[in-house]
Amino acid sequence: MSGDGRKVVVLGMITRMPVGGVVWQTVHYLLSLRRLGYEPYYVETHALNPSMFTSREGDNGSERAAAFLAKVMHEFDLDGRWSYHALHDDGRFYGLSRERVERLYSDAALIVNLHGGTEPRPELSASGRLVYLQTDPVMLQVELHNDFEYALDFLEPHCAFFTFAENAGADDCGMPVDERFEFHPTRQPVLVDRWARPEIVPRDVFTTIGNWRQRWRDVRLYTERYSWSKDQEWSKFIGLPGRTGRSFELALGSYTDDDERMLREHGWAVTRGLDVSSDPWAYRDYVARSRAEFTVAKDQNVRLRTGWFSDRSATYLAAGRPVITQDTGFECALPVGEGLFPFSDVEGAADAVARVDAGYARHSEAASAIAREFFAGEKVVADILNRVGLEAPRGRERAGAGGAAVPSEVTDAA
Repeated sequence: MSGDGRKVVVLGMITRMPVGGVVWQTVHYLLSLRRLGYEPYYVETHALNPSMFTSREGDNGSERAAAFLAKVMHEFDLDGRWSYHALHDDGRFYGLSRERVERLYSDAALIVNLHGGTEPRPELSASGRLVYLQTDPVMLQVELHNDFEYALDFLEPHCAFFTFAENAGADDCGMPVDERFEFHPTRQPVLVDRWARPEIVPRDVFTTIGNWRQRWRDVRLYTERYSWSKDQEWSKFIGLPGRTGRSFELALGSYTDDDERMLREHGWAVTRGLDVSSDPWAYRDYVARSRAEFTVAKDQNVRLRTGWFSDRSATYLAAGRPVITQDTGFECALPVGEGLFPFSDVEGAADAVARVDAGYARHSEAASAIAREFFAGEKVVADILNRVGLEAPRGRERAGAGGAAVPSEVTDAA
């Protein structure tokens, strides 16, 4: 890799989904890069309409999206390191100017296409340093398996490929692997010190945050249909509160009054997802106030055993909250049995809840240890950089916790 050895551009989609989870997922990459001695920059140039900022006629979605992004970047001490390119509208640049952004594209040591959510236009790929980072596997792999030309055309401008499907290629993984593109396994980076909240006493409630129903992105592989929507998976475990006698709460989006009524009838508490995801700090506090996470995964990842693991669950671990989650094959890469529990049926789910209750302090400590060892942002991002031939810049970093490199002029304390 050539280009400026310090600058790295992350292409993301915060304003497309302006909620706490998406903010943290993205910002963890930026702050991890900074701790490794790099100069991170964030750019949105995905050409998607910021529909959540146009609730009323006459709203200027681009201005409101850029204002939201400016606020987020300021809260994480990333002022002057972002740009919003309104490609869906008039092409205006907010934040960094067109000239600055074009120089970044040309000079950066790496450009990371987070989620693969940005079209790899020539100005992004011309340097030969555009990297594809897939956070939601399966659909693309099925499209490659079916030789869909647009999938091939989308991937080819990238120089390296990463995926959260850590079990890809294993004997028990049913997701197709395309030999034309070598995908390296990766996972969500987390700044563990940002999530450790010893001053917060958790409620006696198992929680999670997510969408109930999303009727799109289903895929067909051979003769089977694989669903994206989680409501079908939740239905398999609907009787868990009655079976365990424990309290469960779902912070949900994309559900109806009938859905809520059905959940409450089976003992689940329901709260609006936006109430706990309105900003990054509300999202973090909700996780910290939880006893543990109990959640399901998408059918695609469960039946195909991709090894996918949730970025949200990684933050529960970092907060010292045990995670009980539907098995996707992630035990190929992560330790299970203390602090982290996979389950496949209601009996296994109930057993995991009982185990967490029987040794909560031990499992809380184990959750934190898993986060430090396997999700620490400096480790995860350094692995990505090493795989594309980059090392931490020298001369400006100091050793942080666990030997991680931290720029000497920067503090990330929240």
